[in-house]
Amino acid sequence: MWNKRLLGFCLCGLLVGCNNKPSETEVTDAVSKPNSANTATTKKEDSLFGATKKTSRDDNKQNSPSLAPLTHSLLFTDVASDLGVDFTYVSGAVGKSLMVETMGGAAGIIDYDNDGRVDIFLCQGGDPTAPFSDDKQPADALFRQVELNRFVNIHSHLHLAVNYRYSMGVAVGDYDDDGFDDIYITNYDENQLLRNLGDGTFEDVTEFAGVSDKRWSCAGAFADLNGDSLLDLYVSNYVEYDVHEPKDCRNPEGKHRMCHPRELPGVDDECFFNSGDGTFAAESKQRGLVGEDGKGLGVAIADFDKNGSMDIYVANDTTANFYFVNSGKGEFQERAKILGCAMDRNGAFQASMGLGIGDYNRDGLLDIYSTHFYDESNTLYQNIGKAGFQDVTGIAGLHDVTLPRLGFGTCIEDFDENGIADIFVANGHIENNPENQYHKMEPQLFTYNGRRFVDESAFAGEFFKAKAVGRGVCTADIDLDGDLDIIVVHQDSRTAILRNDSQRGNWLNFVFRGKKTNRRGIGCWVKVELNGEKWEQQLYGGGSYASYRQPILAFGFGKLTGKAKVEVRWPSGKIQNIEAVDLNQLMVMEEPTE
Repeated sequence: MWNKRLLGFCLCGLLVGCNNKPSETEVTDAVSKPNSANTATTKKEDSLFGATKKTSRDDNKQNSPSLAPLTHSLLFTDVASDLGVDFTYVSGAVGKSLMVETMGGAAGIIDYDNDGRVDIFLCQGGDPTAPFSDDKQPADALFRQVELNRFVNIHSHLHLAVNYRYSMGVAVGDYDDDGFDDIYITNYDENQLLRNLGDGTFEDVTEFAGVSDKRWSCAGAFADLNGDSLLDLYVSNYVEYDVHEPKDCRNPEGKHRMCHPRELPGVDDECFFNSGDGTFAAESKQRGLVGEDGKGLGVAIADFDKNGSMDIYVANDTTANFYFVNSGKGEFQERAKILGCAMDRNGAFQASMGLGIGDYNRDGLLDIYSTHFYDESNTLYQNIGKAGFQDVTGIAGLHDVTLPRLGFGTCIEDFDENGIADIFVANGHIENNPENQYHKMEPQLFTYNGRRFVDESAFAGEFFKAKAVGRGVCTADIDLDGDLDIIVVHQDSRTAILRNDSQRGNWLNFVFRGKKTNRRGIGCWVKVELNGEKWEQQLYGGGSYASYRQPILAFGFGKLTGKAKVEVRWPSGKIQNIEAVDLNQLMVMEEPTE
């Protein structure tokens, strides 16, 4: 989670100097510039948060044109207390700066009982050094929406807490295609697959299914990668790290500090291919799903090149990101460097964490928004088709505004239903020692005006004025009113449920019921035409940071009225065309069998 300019911090133990509102030419830096990719120099006078010094900005910055006044239509209200969702992810920090303490916290949306109301799974941390059988540790939570806008934590009734592991993230998918979504939990050490039995309980089938990856995993994502209509599972793995005998990383004053990821060897990701009999086969190497020096955090699976098969994008920490291009037969080639999405436009590897996926400029191609470390800026990769991707961060107005933040969970959605994209980012520093007054950070919300993104955080509600250590983010229509709400998991403070109170436009939402393809329709494309304008989205797998959103596609049209034309393209190749569709409804799309 550190960029190349901050490598000095990795060996000397000095952490990022975090100026909450830096000027364009002056920020707090961590230490002096590194001599090379693996060495750094340190000045004795540098303090824990670094010395204030002049730094040069890259050439991403562009002169902003005059923009028309915004309507400030975005507004969110934290209603977690009103809904009965009382949950705090416990990092277990005790002053030793164990690396695992700073990475966890995520949410997964699941309608586990198929009653039409979304439920929320929240993974838990605790003491990372405690035995897995220690029932004194805090447990994961499953909040069931027992009636509209009222949740109850029913975890203890569902046999979910087989082991009290230290969790990182969660993925949701109906891997056995029985109509009930299952839960995959990524943990420090051994992951878990919980099969939904359909009777209100879950069964731990990790060993039987063959998905018990015992490395430090962060994110998981379900999608059909080889076209057999079964959901496969990609798992991003991070670094080699032992909480019982951790690498001793200290600053010049002898105090514990977070180890830099470059001080630890990375571990390969894994991809489990669904055999169709309840088991999976680990086939990452056979399928070409191995990249060089990966330290995986976020993962998203989508048909980025629109060739009919799902590709995989992996956010790596301080190393090149991976872009595995699918041949169409479940065989992959890693092509991130060739196709312009491995690093930023200056050729610098970044500390990539979360991934937002969406067609922000409405050209029918899925773009990638990747969150990064402090003083790097997040990166927007515009999908330019066969040529790959282009870093347009500065042109899009997203460079300077994200420099003083350290981003994790993120998403691209049209929250106010005006027909254009918005971006939400949860922020929070990784250094959790008490001296770091910049550990907590405000979240951010950007809206696109057709040329550039504009920071609307100051106008979007009280939540955006409060600082927290943000991690996982996911979206869902919790209150069934047609717009998307946001769940934000914080470390060591309460999880937020942000009700969307934005100004509304006309809209259409879609959920899917696969017949030949996977039950939830992951991989479906939807195109909507209204009054001569077009929008297109795909239901992709994964995304954000170690979290899982509701499998729904939400379209906004602003003040446009009339009847819409809808085209649905299923992964099976089936195409549905529906004329004269009324607006402002949720459409349940059934895959044609003929």
